[in-house]
Amino acid sequence: MLSLGRRVAFRTATIKRAARSVTIGCSASMATEAAGGKRRVLIVGGVAGGASCAARLRRMDEQAEITIFERGPYVSFANCGLPYFVGDVIKEQSSLLVANAAKFNKWFNVAVRESTEVVAIDRAAKTVTARDVTSGQESVHPYDYLVLSPGGNAIRPPLPGADLPGIFVVKTIPDANAIKAWVAEKNAKSAVVVGGGFIGLEMVENLVHRGLKCSLVEMLPQVMPPYDPEMVEPAHERLRAAGVDLHLGDGVAGFDRAPDGGLIVRTAGGKAHAADLVVLAIGVRPETTLARQAGLELGSRGGIRVDEHMRTSDAAIFAVGDAAEVKDFVTGEQTLIPLAGPANRQGRIVADVITGNEPSRFRGSQGTSVVGLFGLTLAATGASEKTLRRLGAAHQKVYLHINNHAGYYPGAKQIDIKLLFDPKDGRVLGMQSVGEEGVEKRVDVVAMAIQKGATVFDLEEAELCYAPQYGSAKDPVNMVGMVAANVVRGMHPLTTWDELDLQQLATDPGVVLVDVREPSELDKVGKVAGAVNMPLSGLRQQLAKLQDKDKKYYVYCQVGLRGYVATRQFLQNGFDAVNVSGGFKSFQQQLPDRSAKL
Repeated sequence: MLSLGRRVAFRTATIKRAARSVTIGCSASMATEAAGGKRRVLIVGGVAGGASCAARLRRMDEQAEITIFERGPYVSFANCGLPYFVGDVIKEQSSLLVANAAKFNKWFNVAVRESTEVVAIDRAAKTVTARDVTSGQESVHPYDYLVLSPGGNAIRPPLPGADLPGIFVVKTIPDANAIKAWVAEKNAKSAVVVGGGFIGLEMVENLVHRGLKCSLVEMLPQVMPPYDPEMVEPAHERLRAAGVDLHLGDGVAGFDRAPDGGLIVRTAGGKAHAADLVVLAIGVRPETTLARQAGLELGSRGGIRVDEHMRTSDAAIFAVGDAAEVKDFVTGEQTLIPLAGPANRQGRIVADVITGNEPSRFRGSQGTSVVGLFGLTLAATGASEKTLRRLGAAHQKVYLHINNHAGYYPGAKQIDIKLLFDPKDGRVLGMQSVGEEGVEKRVDVVAMAIQKGATVFDLEEAELCYAPQYGSAKDPVNMVGMVAANVVRGMHPLTTWDELDLQQLATDPGVVLVDVREPSELDKVGKVAGAVNMPLSGLRQQLAKLQDKDKKYYVYCQVGLRGYVATRQFLQNGFDAVNVSGGFKSFQQQLPDRSAKL
């Protein structure tokens, strides 16, 4: 929670920013009106950012002349749905079309030029040159304001054989149609997906749904690179359980045509994977060709540099979406966030700034994201621990493994949560979660908390919905807040498995690793080598007889709660004790190779 002084400063800064925005917007508006004409706004690219900008702009200004240029055949479509269209989960292509050219014209009086590519910007003359991709005919169009929403290009690496037939990217509806046609024409039975990010995982799931045998090749040692490695271990397990051949830590070196007409994917590690088709889901690169040729300033990450109003280095030109480089809301770094939500908000902000109707600014993006995988949900918001470590930022973390709703109500499923926060004041920095139900709901709550500068104490006190089929009286958000708040208060000494040297624990006579689960649990799910079993049910009696108060006790249970209870008993009986966050469940996720050998 912000202090009173910080709240006053924040409100004062916000008012000043609002005043600047109004001045910018109104000045630009007055300049156009002084010229005696309507605002002429050209938008390069539709889909999310450009389309939302056009619609908002019309609602704000009925007189403006608005034109969208889209080099593809569809001005606004749901590209996030493309993998599900390939998998026949979404049956009709028309379902992906958010709005067509006719709707834009009838609803918003916006001129849409599909299959038309803007190939040049003349900033001095304030014109663009557009080319019809079918006929090649070019035309010149003047603007008062230009909005760049070119998106990003799916990466096709310059590797041997990367242009062979049967190797696809997934960025547009024609891309998806090409994959579907190939599967049908070739009667494809197998596929290799290169890249374990959002699109890669969704493509694997949907190709398996279509009956194809899939291999996933990822250069890094984990899928979902933005997430911390231990939080995606359940995804690795789920992929293998679905029959996917998972190849981690081995990048692609090239592609060959197989003797039977199929494809061979060769890796840097010397492996060869045969398939009937290959999907490249390596990521996207911001499309900055126009901006670069026009002399607009680019940022350190290779995107178009913009200010908080999405204005480029040219006051009459704005940029939104995947091509724009924005501020990370948590860390303050410049970043590229290719997500539809931020792109839509940025488009609205530009419309407001152009018309001067609102003092709008983009706060930054915190990368709130979610992906589904064979019934599993992974979601995250804010900074990851990898990012915080890279920046040398002070942080603390806690793990929680808890039911998504009341355990006494049928169907409760466990959610794994990792919360990152500032150890000094408890400010929430990020959260990652994985499970089958209720995951994204909790991440959404914490995403909003981060937006408001909230602390773990706010999570502790958050009043959330409760009925047994939806949650618990202490919601998982409350519980992870309580755990973290106790850490900040100094009531809950905590460590994590990756911070412990298990070899030292096994040999150092001054430390003891204590397992407070019942003996039957150890036999059923496994244990950590060298741990002493002191079940919580009889711990008080054992502590009364224990004399070694000069030793340090590292305590764990199955998921963390009993470990905390036991730690409090140790502490209040004069022992030096620390709880291992997340218990044995976190041990299995953080050290999967070691747990597999137990």
